[in-house]
Parts: sequence; C-alpha cells; structure tokens
Amino acid sequence: MASRDLPHSFNELAVGWTKHLKNEIIIGKNSEELIEEDFQPDEDAVIESKVRFQNLWPAIASGAGLFSDGYVNNSIGIVLSCLKIIYGEEFTQSNAINNIGSIGFVGTVVGQLSFGYISDRIDRKGGMMAANVMLIFFTLLCAIGSWGVTVQGFFACLTVWRFFLGVAIGAEYPTSSVVASEFANQLPAGHRNRYFIWFTGFMIDFGFVISAFVPFVLLWIFTERHLRALWRVAIGIGALLPTVLFFIRLKMGNSKSFEKLHMKKVKYRDYPWWLIVKFYWFRLTIVSLIWFIYNFSVYSFGTFNAIILGQIIPDAPLWQQWGWSVVFNLFYMPGVFLGAFSADFLGPRLTLGLGVGLQGIIGIIMSACLNSLRKHVAGFTVVFGIFATLGEFGPGGNIGLLASKTSATSIRGQYYGIAAAMGKIGAFVGTWIFPAIQRKYADPANPDLELQVPFYVSSALCLFSALLTFFFCPPVGQDAINREDQDFVNYLEQNGFDITQLGEGSVSEIESDAIQESDSVEKINEKVETSQKLA
Repeated sequence: MASRDLPHSFNELAVGWTKHLKNEIIIGKNSEELIEEDFQPDEDAVIESKVRFQNLWPAIASGAGLFSDGYVNNSIGIVLSCLKIIYGEEFTQSNAINNIGSIGFVGTVVGQLSFGYISDRIDRKGGMMAANVMLIFFTLLCAIGSWGVTVQGFFACLTVWRFFLGVAIGAEYPTSSVVASEFANQLPAGHRNRYFIWFTGFMIDFGFVISAFVPFVLLWIFTERHLRALWRVAIGIGALLPTVLFFIRLKMGNSKSFEKLHMKKVKYRDYPWWLIVKFYWFRLTIVSLIWFIYNFSVYSFGTFNAIILGQIIPDAPLWQQWGWSVVFNLFYMPGVFLGAFSADFLGPRLTLGLGVGLQGIIGIIMSACLNSLRKHVAGFTVVFGIFATLGEFGPGGNIGLLASKTSATSIRGQYYGIAAAMGKIGAFVGTWIFPAIQRKYADPANPDLELQVPFYVSSALCLFSALLTFFFCPPVGQDAINREDQDFVNYLEQNGFDITQLGEGSVSEIESDAIQESDSVEKINEKVETSQKLA
C-alpha cells in the first residue's frame, strides 16, 4: 500500500492511467447510474439526487472565505502603487517595497502549515473560526492601524501587520477549503466538484476582480490627491465579507465524515506519523509539485500584462492603468467557471492536465510570435485572454480540488496545507527567479528576449505539469473522498493502528473485541450509530 501510486512497469506508466477514465468521466451517465456507482461507506446514508440548499450552504459559508485571499492579496499591489506615488524614492529605495510583499508569502505559508495541523488535530470549525477572526482583525490593522512617528516606522508597522494578515489568509486554506470539500461531498454525485470550485477557486478569482474594481471606483471618489485615504479604504473593505461569514459560520458544525474519522483524541506518541508518510508521500509530492509549478509560472505570465498596457496606453494616467487591471483580471473568471463544470464531467485530473497542457502550448506560440503580436494589440489581448482562461480552467480551479480529494478525512488539513504551502513557495520563488532571468537576457539589440525566455521556461513547466497530472496523479472520481477514507482506515488497521481511537469517542467506547480485522469504514459507521442509539 505504501507504493500504491507508483507505476510498477513501463506499460503501467504509459497506459495504466487510462483504466480509470470510466470512473472519472461521467458524460453520458444519468443520475440513476451515478447513484448506483456512488460508493457510500454508510449503508443507511441518505443518497441525495438533487442539490438542496440545506446541504449547499455550509460549503458556501466555508469556501467563500477564500474571496479574501484574492481580494486582500491583490489589494496589497494597489497599496504598493499608492505608496510609490506618495513617498517616491523614500519608499522605492527602501527595503520596505520588498519586505511588504515578501513577508506576506512567509505569513501565508506559516498559516497554511500551522492551521493544517490545527484543522486535523484540534478542530475543523474551531480552526476556521480562528482564521476568520484573524482575517478581520489584521485586515483592519493594515487599513487603520498602520502608523509611525517616522515614515520608516510606518513602513515597519505595515510590514508586521502584513505578516500576520498573511498568516490569517494562509489559515483559510486548510480550514475553510477542507470543510468545503467535505460538505460538497454530501451533494449528489455529478455536482460535487463544480460547487467546490465555485466556492473556493472561483471566489479567489472573484476577489481579484473586485480588488481591482474597488480602487478604480475609489479613485473617482478620492482622486489622486487623496491616495492615503484610498488605499486604507480599499484594504478595509476586505474585512466586510469575513465579518458576514463569521456570523454565518457560527451556525455550522463539522462534517459527518470528520466527526466519525478524526484523530483529535489520538495521543501524540500514538499518532501514526510514519504510516501516514508511507501512504501519502508520493501523491502529496506530485500534487505539491504541480501547485508549485503553477504558482511559480504565474509571475512570468503577468509580464505580458505590462507589454499590452505599454502598447495600448503608454504613459497612461493611474485610472486607466487600474481600469485595464480590471479587464485582465476578468480573463480568469470564465476559465474557473467552465473548469468547474469540466471537473464534474471529465474529472479534476483530466481537466487540470488538459488546461495546463493547452496553456503551455499557447504560451510557447505567444512567446515565439511576440514581435508580431506586439504590432497587433487587439489580437494579442484576445490570445492572452484565452491563455489566462486556460490557466484557471485547469490548475487554477482544480489543484485545490485534487488536494482535497486525494487524501483521507483524518489528515486532509495537513495534506492540503502542505500542498498549498508549496504553491505559495513557488509563487515566492518566481518573484525572485524571473527578474533574475530577465536581467540576464536583457539585450538592447533584441528587447523581446528578456520576456521570451521566462515565458518559454514557464510554458515548458506547464507541459511538464500536464505530464505529471496525466501519468502520476491518482484518479479522482465522484466518490473519491469516500473511497480514500475506506482505504486509509483499512491501511491503518492492517498495520496495527487501533482504529477505535477514530471519531468522537463513540467508537473508542466500544470494547476492542467488538472490532474485527475485517472492519472498515462501514463497520465504524455501524458501531457509531449503534452506540449513539444506546446512549
């Protein structure tokens, strides 16, 4: 079982992945067939045939918090733009311009890793609520609590709050995303993947769009003479949705699967660390690497924005720059929206591989034809829009879905947190590597080269990512979470772990001889329900 994801022969590597297509692709299957194929560990579970709001709203409430990741992260770019204008060289020549951006990455990684552990070992909902409060608090501190006796003191204060805001943003990933995936799993088969993406990946992209649109509107209100007020209001607005979500989330509970399979009561010395590592090391490495490559590449893709803007509106005023920023961010929306449908019909693995593969091909073509495209700005903009859309159609919406559905409920927070942290590290590395590449290939005789080389690198990595997805990612069907829970519990039991420690205690209170070696998730569910009735 420890090598379950590794191909054991060349033939298995080359064509082994195709045998899972029947389970992943649901095109042509009616609802009765989907229900029949849907694996449910609890035989008495009510199988839903329609999407009902009572099952939908917990997924909405949990996943929508990622809107703040898109909004606040993108708003920091607006803050930096304003500070450059307000303070000039005092800001651009200081360490603050790098620190404010870099420290946010560090905080996000800290939040993803620490709250991944909290989500699994302490409490899902508790971790999500703590992340929610932190998000509100530190967003407001960035907006209205950043002051200093000197300008450098102000920069230092903003940097500190930005770090803690990063922790809060990172904390939302392994808490709210994981909770959203578990509640989305209670929806009817054939609808689960799209709703998870709409409430997570789509919300991040929507946050990007709104974070570009809000400053654009505020600039009309405040004008360029009041940029200090503008950036503070723009950041502060980011606290509104988390505040609303806080009160909605108060009414939520943990998912049924988490209540039955968590390891909160397993003592640290008894926690099966080594078994978990052996069971998940390979697939976690693959998912993390794909996430790393995607975020790493996004930086170089953003350089083409500057080319288009430079051609359309050279020396443009601030309002035009921000207006076009709204347009570029809108390119992401159709991709993640359509990718959500495809994740249900084709499965997240195939959708991700298809999207990122096509993105890599178009990226190479765009880079090779850069000189020609410069002369046709309208066509360049359209091609770039398709390119950006494919990125969100594939990894942008589906990488989080893969991370949540290729792990068991008991350790999903830590698994998801590690994969997401690797993605953020990839983004951070990209912000340092690609400028270095551009400086190395800067050539006055060939000005296109410094932009083409990073784009070639990123596009090649996209193709590599597609290969990883097709040949090494585990298959992900509609019932992947249920099957993964079953496999994980069986694996623990076969390797001597006492599965009576799983869940809220109902199982652990049953005498150990009541659980036989053949027991699995179905048996656990049965015993939990029996003990609850007796209580």
